[in-house]
Parts: sequence; C-alpha cells; structure tokens
Amino acid sequence: METESEPYVRLATLRQLHQVVAELNTARSLADTLQTVADGIVTGIGYELACVNLVRPDGDLVVAAFAGSAAAEALITGRVGSRASWDRRLGMGEGWGDLRFIPHTEGWVLIEDDVPQWHTDGPEPRFEDEWHPHDRLYAPMYASGGGRELLGVISVDRPRNGRRPGPWGQEALQMYASQAGIAISNARLRANMQRALVRLEREQQALRASEESFRQAFEYAPSGMAIAEMGGDQHGRLLRTNDALCRLLGRPASAMRRYSFADLVHPEDVGTLLRTSAEGGRAEIRLGRRDGTYVWVSLRNSVVADTADGPRFLLTHVEDIEDRKRHELQLAHRASHDALTGLPNSAELRARLSARLCERPHAPYASDIDALDAAYDGDGYTADGFGFDTLGGRSYDHHVHMVAPGGDVDDGTKGMAVLFCDLDGFKSINDRFGHQTGDAVLVEVARRLTTGVRDGDTVARLGGDEFVVLADGLGAADAADLAVRLRNAIILPIRVGGRGVRVGASFGIGWAECGMSVEEVLQSADQRMYVEKRSRSKVHRRAG
Repeated sequence: METESEPYVRLATLRQLHQVVAELNTARSLADTLQTVADGIVTGIGYELACVNLVRPDGDLVVAAFAGSAAAEALITGRVGSRASWDRRLGMGEGWGDLRFIPHTEGWVLIEDDVPQWHTDGPEPRFEDEWHPHDRLYAPMYASGGGRELLGVISVDRPRNGRRPGPWGQEALQMYASQAGIAISNARLRANMQRALVRLEREQQALRASEESFRQAFEYAPSGMAIAEMGGDQHGRLLRTNDALCRLLGRPASAMRRYSFADLVHPEDVGTLLRTSAEGGRAEIRLGRRDGTYVWVSLRNSVVADTADGPRFLLTHVEDIEDRKRHELQLAHRASHDALTGLPNSAELRARLSARLCERPHAPYASDIDALDAAYDGDGYTADGFGFDTLGGRSYDHHVHMVAPGGDVDDGTKGMAVLFCDLDGFKSINDRFGHQTGDAVLVEVARRLTTGVRDGDTVARLGGDEFVVLADGLGAADAADLAVRLRNAIILPIRVGGRGVRVGASFGIGWAECGMSVEEVLQSADQRMYVEKRSRSKVHRRAG
C-alpha cells in the first residue's frame, strides 16, 4: 500500500530526472555528452557509481566515461571489452524491460571475461531485495530512429538506498538511458555537421566535399532537419526539409516549403517559438500534423552561411519527444493520483487547496474602506505590499481571496465548499467479503462522487475510505444540497461479484478561507463530519 510520503518522493525524483535529462543536450561535444550521461546517473538517478561503455566502429565497447569513483575511473577508463563478451552479458540474468540485471549468483562466471569491471566491497545482503556488491545492472542505449542499433551500455552500481530498484526506479533508469542514446546520437550528428562547416570555410574543393557530406547528413539524419530563410521579408520560411521531418508531420516536402514553423506551431507555443528563433535557441513545442493532431518536438537552431560572404540560413534540428512527454505526463499523474480510484490523491488535494489560499485573511467590507483610506499615498492604494484591485477588498495583488458564508443560513456569500466524506460500514464490507470487494466499492463510490459534481470541481481520495470534494462558487444552502445529493447517490446498492452491498456516508462541510492553512481547512470539514456522525448516531439510538 502506498504511503502518504511516496507521492512527494516520486515528485522529487521526477524533478531530478527532468533536470538531468535537460542537461544531456547542453554539452558542447561528444566527450562532454558522455561525461554528462555518467554524471546524471550519480546526481539524479540514485546510484553511487556509473560507467558509460561506448560502441566503437569495430563493434567493441570502450569505457568512455565514469562517475562516482576517481580510483575506478583511473583504473578502467579507455579500456576495451569485446562485443562478444558484452552480448553474452546482455543475454544473461533478468530482463527488466530494456534493462538487464545479473544477480551475484550468476555473475561470478563473468569475473574472468575481458569486459573492464570493478568490484566494490561491502557486507552480504540481509534482505531479499538488498543490493549485493557483485550484482550487475546494465542499461543499453540505442540510436534514435526506427532501428535498434546499439550505441553503448550504461552500467550502474551501489544504489543509494541499498536496494534493487523497483518498477519506479527501473522505469526512471530505462527512460534516462533512452534519452542518453538520443543525446549521444545528436552529439555525434552535431560533431559531424560542425566538422563539415569548418571544411566549408577553408577552400573551394573542401567546400564541395563538405556540401555533399552535409547533404547526406541532412537527408539521412534519423531525426527531422530543416533549413529556413534568415532575415528579409521571407524570414523563417522553410526552404528545405528532410524525409524524417516530412514523415513526422505527415506532409510532403513540396507542401512544407509553403510554411514556416510559426505556421505549424500549436497556438499555445507561439511565444516559446519566437523566443528561441535565433542561433543556439532551443525549444520544446508542439507542431501540427497533416491530420490535425500535434506532436511534441525539441527544436535546436544553428546558423549556416551559404558562402563566406553569402546569405545566412537557419538550420533547425527537430527531435520527436512525444514518447518522453507522454512518459512525463504518466509519471506526474501517478505521483499525484490515487492508484486505485484514479482520483487526485492527498498530496494533489493539498496542492490545489494551497494554490487558492494566502496567509492574509479577507477583511469585512467596512475594514477594507478604512484600509483603502490609510493606504492612499497619492499615487494609488497600497498597504503592506498589496494592491487593492476592488473596493470590496476581495482581490489583492491579483489574488482573489477565498471567503466563506457567515453561517449555516445562506447569506448570499459564495465560497469554496470543502466536503469531507467518510464511508459508514465500509470496514464490515472488508471484513465480510474481503479487500477485493472493498476496493470495488471504493472505485464505485469514486465514480458516483465524480458523476455528482460539476466540471471543474475536485473529487480526491484522502486515504482509506475518506474522500474530499472541493466545489467553488457555492453558498451554504448549495453546499448542503450537494452533500445530500452525494450521500443519496452513495447509499444506493453497489453490485460486486453478483451481490449487492451498501455503504453509508457522513459529510462534513467546511469552507476554504484565506488566512487558514490547508490543514486547518481539512480539519474544519473533518470535525463537522464527526459532529454530524455523532448527531445521526444519537437519533438512531433514540429511534431504537
């Protein structure tokens, strides 16, 4: 069962993963990229040692970068292991997706092969999933594009938590290895193109040879490439695109010449594109396909001169990052949503509440008038760093204050109702029919709650059989009516495994109000729920 702290740990890990992936494409050379790959394992993925083994032209793998131990780096950097030995390792052990884990019980047969390796010292494991000093974990890196060309292998050792990685850690390492392969491919491509550009500037004969080399690198690059006009009335117009970019966008080259990237970009990403349409600019944006859909891409711009004194053109490298973006969204969703019901979890609920609250409580109308008078300085109304946008005092510095109705009687005030829901009789269902039936009941209750609220309202699972509903723009009577509707929806029989089961529901209505903390808001609704539950219990006892 997921603990309450795990979503925060996942979010922190996700931020670190995003950071090290972003740094992969900032290196200036292939050597810098390889070292950045190794450093990213240590700084962001959670291992103490990392080694990058790169495939050479002859097929063997050389230790190209190391991180985590200066002694081990001096011992094995530059040493070569045969491709046959590496193929043997990548065919042993356990397959974790693209990863390959060889436990110490099998890895002893590899001690004498020619792959450069090091051995760490440490005690024997005490637990089943504890990392053994001779355990081996490899993450293959493949070239971008449709094939599975092996670029190299990342080997890691000594997880910082001392445990073999679980599904979350395996997915993070595999995703990082995939992005590292793309970064290395891009670094090689950039290096080839930069060498071609140097030759272009030296002499005419080298210019012709380099043009052919550049044409091939451009046309046959595994990722999208485009050349656009730079300056003049046609600035940004696409002059040439390669097959990879045309396939990515589903548009023929003849049609692409009628557009610029500004014509193809998603409306929400126009500003991002304009800010990065210069030399060295980078951007992650969405480009429109011919079928009307959009694909996430990473753009990188370089300026290329046609001749020594001729016009300059913008060379743009376009990398398909749709899979990475989808993974990021999936990882973020998992970290912020309940695995069973799919509802926002406790951490996400608190984040949404926190975004609406500030530390400054809303003052009554008359007090706002006094504050305005006291704050007038001749140029405008200011007080304690807040700008009064409305005379009623509901908005300070463009923050709309949360206010609550004055009592249980509807006084016309609208606010954000916080409905705390606790299921009655749920434990007996678990005890009588088992946790599988209990889980099915929770899923159905979540569905009924979600169906019973408006678009834009939040239904979250706080934990166990407790749910919270956030509904903005309600008065006291509206909130009471909503609680009744939701309770009536929950108490209807729930069919599970051919039987009908029932649960009751107790609701407590609190209000989110500026000046309160998130915990105070939730505790207020929780306390009202318990007051209602005790009141109903007394009524039942009298009736009995």
